Amino acid sequence: MPPMPANRGPQGPSVTDKLKMGAMMGGTVGVIIGFIFGTVNIFRYGAGTNGIMRTLGQYMAGSGATFGFFMGIGSVIRTDASPIAVEAFARAQRRPIIMAAHQAYRPREK
Repeated sequence: MPPMPANRGPQGPSVTDKLKMGAMMGGTVGVIIGFIFGTVNIFRYGAGTNGIMRTLGQYMAGSGATFGFFMGIGSVIRTDASPIAVEAFARAQRRPIIMAAHQAYRPREK
């Protein structure tokens, strides 16, 4: 294993790691939602010619793949920031500079 560079600090996950993590989370949620939705539909309308397990598996796989895909893409889009956006965010978060108010102009009384 090569040694770590001396001048680099700790780094966060890469874009592909974030894509995989988002896809795994979305796939898990999608499979659970597909299980619930598929079970309700099988109870309401029956399993059809494919049988219970195949129909339920199709619901789970379709929902998991779809939601996982979009969650993976969304997590990459969310974490991909341009330097302009980072600078604008930093400017918006800094403390405001409060200047002393000038005294109002009043003409001298004679």
